[in-house]
Amino acid sequence: MRILVIGAAGMLGGKLVERLMRDGRLGGEPISELTLVDRVAAEPPGDPGFAVERTVADLAEPGVAAGIAAGRPDVIFHLAAVVSGEAEENLEKGYRVNLDATRMLLDAIRAGGQGYRPRVVYSSSIAVFGPPFPEVIGDDHGVTPATSYGTQKAMIELLLSDHARRGFVDGIAIRLPTICVRPGRPNLAASGFFSSIIREPLNGQDAVLPVSADVRHWFASPRSAIGFLLHAATIDPARLGDRRCLTMPGVSATVADEIEALRRVAGDEAVRRVHHQPDATIMRIVAGWPRSFDARRARALGFSAEADFDEIVRVYVEDELGG
Repeated sequence: MRILVIGAAGMLGGKLVERLMRDGRLGGEPISELTLVDRVAAEPPGDPGFAVERTVADLAEPGVAAGIAAGRPDVIFHLAAVVSGEAEENLEKGYRVNLDATRMLLDAIRAGGQGYRPRVVYSSSIAVFGPPFPEVIGDDHGVTPATSYGTQKAMIELLLSDHARRGFVDGIAIRLPTICVRPGRPNLAASGFFSSIIREPLNGQDAVLPVSADVRHWFASPRSAIGFLLHAATIDPARLGDRRCLTMPGVSATVADEIEALRRVAGDEAVRRVHHQPDATIMRIVAGWPRSFDARRARALGFSAEADFDEIVRVYVEDELGG
């Protein structure tokens, strides 16, 4: 079992690598080789007992994808992306990284020939949905992205589905909820405040809330996200059929729900560290995001997430703050 993780130095990439190295196997098969690719060096923890190769590369550069695919990995986790806020601010960079690089990867896989057909797990996003949408979005709702990031993700979903239909890859795109609570430093995602208003107070720091407390959104923890990725890599393709893009389960919660969950875990002092400072740009982006989903197809296929936002906060406390 040869596994390739693209975007291995990111938050989810690092957690996925840690889990793969700890388990030593995927879907019951022992891992023989793990290749980590990112624009900066990914630091694998410990010695897993199998070969680990680290490659620092830009997937959008000519020839890079072909070199990576030449190793013919059995499973490819594609997590690399320019995040929502940055993709909106820098149109060229967003399309180069989110669209062009992935297209080059699919081209390289197809060029491999000789029956090579890896499982490709692509981390898509609920940003593929935009207004107009119902209060709760079902599995049959069409994608109508309202941001450049969402548009880029939707385009890759179509490319991946077409390559799967034609037998070039065994692909699956999982539309991740906003992952919360993200550890570490804030990134350039417009959704970053959803994590910071929990993470910073729990770490004794102040946090800025740029939207109103009645904003509702769809969430899952990093722990659930890793579960999604692993399950997507091992699910029987016959169960997927021709519909290779799945909206993942999650928790629909308002910012007010988040703050009350913080209060129940850490008390009023933590809540007082959240300061409302409206940001028109972020409010505009968030206004085009979906609020809730009926992810029954993914649940029927065995994907699962937290039951409420209190559980999401507890996962952060357990996994990042030592309980």
